[in-house]
Amino acid sequence: MFFHAFLIKYGEIGIKGKNRYLFEDALVAQIRHALKHVEGTFKVTKDQGRIYVHTEGEYDYDDAVAAMRRVFGIVGICPVVILEDEGFEKLGDDVVAYLKARYGENCEKTFKVQARRARKTYPKASMEMNAELGGRILDAFPGMRVDVHEPELMIHVEVREHIYLYSDIIPGPGGMPIGTNGKSMLLLSGGIDSPVAGYMVAKRGVKIDAVYFHAPPYTSERAKQKVVDLAAKVARYTGPIYLYVVNFTEIQLYIYEKCPHDELTIIMRRYMMRIAERIAEKTGSLGLITGESIGQVASQTVHSLAATNEVCTMPVFRPLIAYDKEDIVTISKQIDTYETSIQPFEDCCTIFVAKHPVTKPNINVIKRSEQKLMEQIDEMVDKAIETAELIVVG
Repeated sequence: MFFHAFLIKYGEIGIKGKNRYLFEDALVAQIRHALKHVEGTFKVTKDQGRIYVHTEGEYDYDDAVAAMRRVFGIVGICPVVILEDEGFEKLGDDVVAYLKARYGENCEKTFKVQARRARKTYPKASMEMNAELGGRILDAFPGMRVDVHEPELMIHVEVREHIYLYSDIIPGPGGMPIGTNGKSMLLLSGGIDSPVAGYMVAKRGVKIDAVYFHAPPYTSERAKQKVVDLAAKVARYTGPIYLYVVNFTEIQLYIYEKCPHDELTIIMRRYMMRIAERIAEKTGSLGLITGESIGQVASQTVHSLAATNEVCTMPVFRPLIAYDKEDIVTISKQIDTYETSIQPFEDCCTIFVAKHPVTKPNINVIKRSEQKLMEQIDEMVDKAIETAELIVVG
């Protein structure tokens, strides 16, 4: 049986009034964007607290579902058959025909009918519809039985201007539509963690830009392309990402020359945060996002995080802060960034990594070391920001 539309289930507890309309409008826009490259013609509409994706003619069902499963804010995707109201007897026939086409002539599942009468002029109440349609199903399928508590099959019938019939709810990603919670700047590397961090913050409705610190010739063009590829993977969920590629070589070499080598990682990280914040301020972001997790590496001890955080005035979001590596890897595989992240193209040359980095940096000591950079560092930072390459991904 051909599905005529998809009913989109959505919602966050507590979203009411004006916020609900903003949520719905943003979700409709995101669904339209997601379906732009799917074969077929789709019309996305709102109606009485429901969002529908209507199909016209033939379309790629699997691609359409896959695209909508990447839209934040969607809780469930329900492929529906739309029926004309031709009387209750005809509705009973249609429900039986639907089940035979969907589950076979000899279906033996437990079931429950969940009818909803949104059109109050319909002659039968919801409970009456549940009972009578359930009876029709039992007559047609001797092997099926009713289970109102834990049915294998939930048969939904919604009576509106038309009648919507469905039994599948394909899970969506949940969260909130992109753009409903401002914009933030992701510090994106070629590793496993930062793409996952961007995905997780975007899931809460935050529009994502990204900055990548490139160090040619110590890091290759292939390493840069790897980061662009990762941004493209994340952009399937977030929409287009503005990726700023900052040439960090001159700054790294200067820090390497002037500062104690056990402090290199912390001081470089502090300048990355400064530069990312400057770009974020210029582009309208309200926060920074990193993939840091407590204790994962030397630069991510609580002392080190405090030292890098100290240079920022805007909030720094660290959604992975208490995650184990295995948890992060699991998410990276779910969003299809893992295989790209583990490609052997490093984005940080080993020449700039200390053999014995400080793990409990003292901020005052770090600041004294940074004084050795004052002659040229501001000019270098300005140049790095002014010459940043912008790549629009997705």
